[in-house]
Amino acid sequence: MNKLKETQAELTQHIEKAEILLDALPYLREFRHQTFVIKFGGAAMVDQELKRNFALNIVLMKTIGLNPIVVHGGGLQIGKTLDRMGIKSRFVDGHRITDEETLDVVEMVLVGKVNKEIVSLINSQGGNAVGLSGKDGGLIKAKRFRVKRMTEDLDRPEIIDLGHVGEITQVHPEILDSLNEGNFIPVIAPVGAGKNGETFNINADFVAGAIASALKAEKLVLLTDEPGVLNGKKKLISTLTKKEVNRLTRQKVITGGMLPKVKCCLDALEAGVSKTHIIDGRIKHSVLLEIFTKEGIGTEIVCS
Repeated sequence: MNKLKETQAELTQHIEKAEILLDALPYLREFRHQTFVIKFGGAAMVDQELKRNFALNIVLMKTIGLNPIVVHGGGLQIGKTLDRMGIKSRFVDGHRITDEETLDVVEMVLVGKVNKEIVSLINSQGGNAVGLSGKDGGLIKAKRFRVKRMTEDLDRPEIIDLGHVGEITQVHPEILDSLNEGNFIPVIAPVGAGKNGETFNINADFVAGAIASALKAEKLVLLTDEPGVLNGKKKLISTLTKKEVNRLTRQKVITGGMLPKVKCCLDALEAGVSKTHIIDGRIKHSVLLEIFTKEGIGTEIVCS
């Protein structure tokens, strides 16, 4: 009798798994051959189990016919390396001041260490990932980014030079098209090149948004350490339109580190990306849950 109950319980579990796959079928049909740009950052890049699950999510997406492109951050890893080397980190409005000495560390960590680790992890799960930076194939062109601040002492904005911090001027995605056609998974470090070949450190969210825009991607997905965009009562907002985002920003409901992420999403929508998502990367299989379920787990931002 107990054996029969065990068999029935196992059969029920198998049926539930089959139903989950059937629930995902409409999304599999809709998104086949579509491009998804996913910014990998925060806790998901540090916790070993989350990293492995993220890699599995990306491999599954490619296997079923989607074209995932990964853009990664690495601020925590850069900070730890700078600390070990006795180089003090300085920030202005969330941007790391990047002098020549800091730039060498940034490029070494992002391109030489973090990027290769992600590529290796995806490949160890059966994927076919290729690592590159924005300097490869002329992918990302940038110029020096300067912060403007109004001060009481001056009647004009104060211009703060952040060193080798970049602002994207152009994206040439041909190399990504070639990799997608060759069944590869591009993994991109957020470093770009200036018109004279100089190197710039660029915010990974903005890199992901610019690449999604250039490719007219189906979706831009930003992994964060937050549930998504929260309302005034700190409850998750599942869906936002551009108009609602602007209202919540004016009301200072959307503030702090969420502001640039939301701006990144709005810019991508303006450029032709179908939908953008801000999700909690601390949740296991967060990418799949957001893309292949009706409810999702984070905040989707849409045109209207």
